[in-house]
Amino acid sequence: MSRKLTAEFFGTLWLVLGGCGAAVFAAAFPALGIGFVGVSLAFGLTVLTMAYAIGHVSGCHLNPAVTLGLVAGGRFDPAEAVPYIIAQVLGAIAGAAIIFVIATGKPGFELGGFAANGFGALSPGKYSMVAAFVCEAVLTAFFLVVILGATHRSAPVGFAGLAIGLCLTLIHLISIPVTNTSVNPARSTSQAIFAGGEYLAQLWLFWVAPILGAVVGGFIHRYLSNSDEPMISGN
Repeated sequence: MSRKLTAEFFGTLWLVLGGCGAAVFAAAFPALGIGFVGVSLAFGLTVLTMAYAIGHVSGCHLNPAVTLGLVAGGRFDPAEAVPYIIAQVLGAIAGAAIIFVIATGKPGFELGGFAANGFGALSPGKYSMVAAFVCEAVLTAFFLVVILGATHRSAPVGFAGLAIGLCLTLIHLISIPVTNTSVNPARSTSQAIFAGGEYLAQLWLFWVAPILGAVVGGFIHRYLSNSDEPMISGN
């Protein structure tokens, strides 16, 4: 179990460092031409690379919503969910701390939103709370359908990481203007801790909506696949 939790810690650290780091560093310089398309790719690449690096160790969840969605889909032991979530949140905070240390080494750095998620005035496109909730829940549900389908025993072997990474990229392309894209409570928590203020006050939505969507996605997969796969640790 300790190996799995260590893998989840470092995997989630990498997701935050790569994805949120791209948003805080590269996207802040228009001359680099990365924009939100580049940030979307960065998030997708973190998951794709970690899927092949630690997927055989922990299942590469990197996300409390994914862990609970896998439980709902019958593909993960509920007894291991809480330790996984703790490791993910701690890894995400460590990733955000590394970004903070690097970012504050630049003269004149202003923390701003620090790649945190939000709705209303904190939404990049000023979308409402309802719009943000629906966006996060629906996209996380589809994310789980892709994860569970791509890792099903009947799926083509060796391509799960690619499908999951591209799915996360697509999710970011859709939702960065709406919420700055969460679909991951650990990722949202890590950035909100540093951004503080209203970002922390709105953090509840980025736990509730992704987890709700993930659980629904897990049940959708079970219905679609009519699977009799045994429950396993990982995906």
